[in-house]
Amino acid sequence: MRTLLAIIHVLFLSVTVAAGEMGSPTPEEMGEAQRWAAAKFAGQPEVRPARGYLEVSLAHGPIEKNAVKGHSLLIFHEHYRRGLYCPSEGEVVVHLPQPGRWFEAVVGVDSNDVGYYSNSGRGSVIASVEVGGKEVLRSAVVREGLAGVPVKVDLQGAREFTLKLSDAGQGTLFGNDFNQADWAEARVTLNDGKAVWLDDLPVGPLRAAYTTNSPFSFTYGGRPSSELLKNWRLERRIRELDAERTETTLTYTDPQSGLVLRAVAVAYRDFPSVEWTLYFKNAGTAPTPILENIQALDTRLERDGEGEFLLHHNRGSSAGPSDYAPIETPLRPQEEWRLASWGGRPSDGEFPYFNVAWPGEGVIVAVGWPGQWSAAFTRDPARGLRIRAGQELTHLRLLPGEEVRSPLIVMQFWKGDWIRGQNLWRRWMIAHNLPRPGGKLPPPQMAAGSGRQDIEMQGANEEGQKKFLDLYQERRLKIDYWWMDAGWYPFQKGWWNVGTWAPDPQRFPRGLRPIADYVHARGVKIIVWMEPERVTPGTELFEQHPDWLLGREGETKLLDLGNPLARAWLIERADTLFREQGMDLYRQDFNIAPLQFWRDNDSRDRQGITENRYVTGFLTFWDELRRRHPNLLIDTCASGGRRNDLETLRRAVPLWRSDYAYETTGMQDLSYGLALWVPFF
Repeated sequence: MRTLLAIIHVLFLSVTVAAGEMGSPTPEEMGEAQRWAAAKFAGQPEVRPARGYLEVSLAHGPIEKNAVKGHSLLIFHEHYRRGLYCPSEGEVVVHLPQPGRWFEAVVGVDSNDVGYYSNSGRGSVIASVEVGGKEVLRSAVVREGLAGVPVKVDLQGAREFTLKLSDAGQGTLFGNDFNQADWAEARVTLNDGKAVWLDDLPVGPLRAAYTTNSPFSFTYGGRPSSELLKNWRLERRIRELDAERTETTLTYTDPQSGLVLRAVAVAYRDFPSVEWTLYFKNAGTAPTPILENIQALDTRLERDGEGEFLLHHNRGSSAGPSDYAPIETPLRPQEEWRLASWGGRPSDGEFPYFNVAWPGEGVIVAVGWPGQWSAAFTRDPARGLRIRAGQELTHLRLLPGEEVRSPLIVMQFWKGDWIRGQNLWRRWMIAHNLPRPGGKLPPPQMAAGSGRQDIEMQGANEEGQKKFLDLYQERRLKIDYWWMDAGWYPFQKGWWNVGTWAPDPQRFPRGLRPIADYVHARGVKIIVWMEPERVTPGTELFEQHPDWLLGREGETKLLDLGNPLARAWLIERADTLFREQGMDLYRQDFNIAPLQFWRDNDSRDRQGITENRYVTGFLTFWDELRRRHPNLLIDTCASGGRRNDLETLRRAVPLWRSDYAYETTGMQDLSYGLALWVPFF
């Protein structure tokens, strides 16, 4: 019994960690999200607020803000906290958002010795300022080792002025340019008294305004949606869901075939978040032309002139020490980066959450699809990035009355640094996504079980379960849940023989209810494991309902949750087990890669239909269980952490983060990676 402590699990621990860090959304973040949503779903072209920016033209190298290769600005012996570092002569045109009154700075050659050759005493620069095309200030020659020159210029209401650095003739030595200079503490006082620091201004050119182009795409009858939707009838409906959310539904109707597209978008008023899902329905009387390449997300982002796009993302779960490992991927011009889940489980191998960052801001993108998703990040030669995401394969005809849906897409806008973006996301996850059984936020919980001694539940029986619980209480180990994992049902060789969902009559002749009653009487609830989607030979489902199963004869099969009869049977069986056996927390596992089962069931003109029906059936199954049992909490487990997409996590929590377990360093690492996105487990 010395191993008892090793099987205690802390649940939902991360709910209380950093939920309030990094502050609330700023007006700038909310405004960005609102303008984007208005352009894409309300058809309102973006009208951007006036923005100042810098137009930089130097002999070589980009400017740096507030630092020189990580070192503070340094002129002679004086350090400066803010300002612009120019690595060579040239000019910076300052464009102001409003008329300016005064420009102030300290200019001089930077003394940081961070180059290959010493810059001591070198550099030879003349600084000047032009307003309205006229030079209004000109410095003497400045070199490294000389004190900075204070600058104060009356801008007389100008909204544009130019800072110039000129070579005085001795700044280059043997081909090496030492004319690196600082405009330190550079700031403008506007006519209204507000201060604008030049290092806060973006480097131009500024990005273009958001267009009204749809943020999704598809091909229908061989033609792209960008052409088709212009000629389809459009109806727009807006309704308030609650105090924080507004729903906009765009309904497009093809006058020829009767195909109806509904784009249902939700904009949040308390977070800079927008989400949407597409629904395609055949309202006609004949099969539709081929509907294919449905991209629930297909949109273009553009950055300002400074910096580059950087993709922050994570590995998925593959039962290894690198599960959920954070990754940074530079998105370089004219390159494309593609990602997709492995084998049909959404967080197997790759993780369907992305943070695209560029200087000072970024966008988080999430794909909610408990199936096979794919995403592509494509850079153009200039400053643009195209992002596409959706169900990986769609090439299908819809039958009369038939409907399919896209993955859920979420975009969240942030300003500052990417970690602030992650914390805004975590706050939004708790505020609007975390399941609340009985309407309450789940507190931190402690769970324990006998799985290590009973080899899951394969060696368990009623008497043994009660004895184990007594041992915990005798040792004053307070637990909230008693965890009954795989193996409580009849099986042939081991717990992996699944498909008969009833307590084993040999080991549990009275069912699990006596254990549940015993546990409940001691102030503890129970967790019970099921894996209803995988079906092995010799079990009840395999033998009695072969028409509900996907797969090859004689092999392990997949219960088709897209089949209404199979789904209805499962709902009733699970509901009966919950009520009769006294279950409190439903733990659903998924130890099979479903993708090939789905695709083998599709005909050539119906590719993707089995997966789409299955995914919607799976979500319907859970939604019905939660409707019937409002206090039920669901745990999502798929060979560890392989089904942790957003649609799933709106209905469940991942108690078991990964099947890579009991190795302490690796478990700490994967907790760190997962917590960037999922603040409850």
